[in-house]
Amino acid sequence: QAQLVESGGGLVQPGGSLRLSCAASGIPFSVYTMGWYRQAPGKERELVATIGSDGRTNNGDSVKGRFTISRDNAKNTVLLEMDSLRLDDTAVYYCHAGFGSLDEWGQGTQVTVSS
Repeated sequence: QAQLVESGGGLVQPGGSLRLSCAASGIPFSVYTMGWYRQAPGKERELVATIGSDGRTNNGDSVKGRFTISRDNAKNTVLLEMDSLRLDDTAVYYCHAGFGSLDEWGQGTQVTVSS
């Protein structure tokens, strides 16, 4: 059974940094495109960043130059390094795994940016 478990969320001041981690199990991790999405209160879920099985990355416009996604296929883990955090980065962050029509989501981790 596929499972994605996020960790690393929390409270941080504006300008600070956080690292999110997503541990995957039950899927052939290396072939999946992995990604992070977020949803703020009252808003739709939006793309943060994705990383393909070939290592190519794609970042959402609002996080370009600040967030970095990476993956470790040996550990079945995808990371999101978040720097220069802003108030509007506050959201629940979700890990996603996709391959063709297959689609898996984690339970989400809260990131709150506040002074």
